[in-house]
Amino acid sequence: MSKEEKQASENTAKTENAVEKAEQTAQAVPEAAPAPVKRSAHNTAAAAAFNAEGEEVDVRRQKGEKRERKIKTNKIPYERKKHLYGYGFIALWFIGTVWLFVIPVIKSIEYSFSNAMMHDKADALAAGYTSAGIHTEWNNFANYIKAFTGDPDFPRELVASIGQIIPQAFVIMIFSLFIAIMLNQKFRGRTFARAIFFLPVLIATGPIITVINGDMASQGISGATQFSALFKTDLVSELMEFVGIYNINPDFTTFIEELTSNVLNLVWNSGIQILIFLSALQNIPPSAKEAANMEGATAWEFFWKITFPMISPMILANLIYTIIDAFVATDNEVMNLILKQSRLGDYGYSAAMAWIYFAIIGAILGIVVLIVNRFVYYENE
Repeated sequence: MSKEEKQASENTAKTENAVEKAEQTAQAVPEAAPAPVKRSAHNTAAAAAFNAEGEEVDVRRQKGEKRERKIKTNKIPYERKKHLYGYGFIALWFIGTVWLFVIPVIKSIEYSFSNAMMHDKADALAAGYTSAGIHTEWNNFANYIKAFTGDPDFPRELVASIGQIIPQAFVIMIFSLFIAIMLNQKFRGRTFARAIFFLPVLIATGPIITVINGDMASQGISGATQFSALFKTDLVSELMEFVGIYNINPDFTTFIEELTSNVLNLVWNSGIQILIFLSALQNIPPSAKEAANMEGATAWEFFWKITFPMISPMILANLIYTIIDAFVATDNEVMNLILKQSRLGDYGYSAAMAWIYFAIIGAILGIVVLIVNRFVYYENE
């Protein structure tokens, strides 16, 4: 045998040995066992969620025997669930807004351009309608023209109302800021003093305001006047008459009546504004006060250079609230005129006056915001 043949024979033998060893190794290694099926003895949502990714089965005993069934996994992602919860919460608000606000506003606009009158069944049938209720007949801008040219009361009351409310709003703002600064100081009985100034806001609602106005008798309850006398703004005048100095000087008596009446009404209408100003004053950081003291600033300088700029956003918010509150107050003559027309059944004309009043209030608020906003300081500027 030649040397080359001998070498080839040895290589063939080595290859055969390697193949045999590989086959023996493959036979020695056992096949991988299939993944075990997860089993849970818990019948809870937490257990199902914990193993939701696998093929979990729920083991339960029914009539003494173990039975298995697959647990249903949730196909909705968690983030989508949160979005659905949010939509569910705002759905009630959205439905209420559309039903109780948007639809009435649209109806009011429709009434303002129409002759809207209430008809009973007989009148409705005589007029050609099929059912009773408020029926409208389009008349373009007739109601708006009537408000300015055909009704002498509305323009007069509108001008008088604007002339009274704008100065009254600024007086309320100054008074509220002054009282808030006083109540922000540290003194004994501070909590009680704060409650006194905020008390009108709490009691001027619901049945209590009915007692104050003396309207309980209309609800079948007698003796309303003796309760409402406690809240009368002319209580000082009655006290002067009791003492015997009521008619000594007519000018002096008139001055005292107007002064006490205005002061009591001022306190009555300033509760919300005082609370907002007090909250703004408490948000001023103590470090600003300490830095001002270190620089030798007086209380007057601290107010105009630190306090006033930092509470200026709340001044604007309070001014807007005060103007709106004064314009829609129940003792406002324009509001009384609008409500009077509504009670008479002339819904179209009352709606037109209301929208004119709304537009004027919006214009006044826009002018006030444009002017005051130039002096407002914002921390992010």
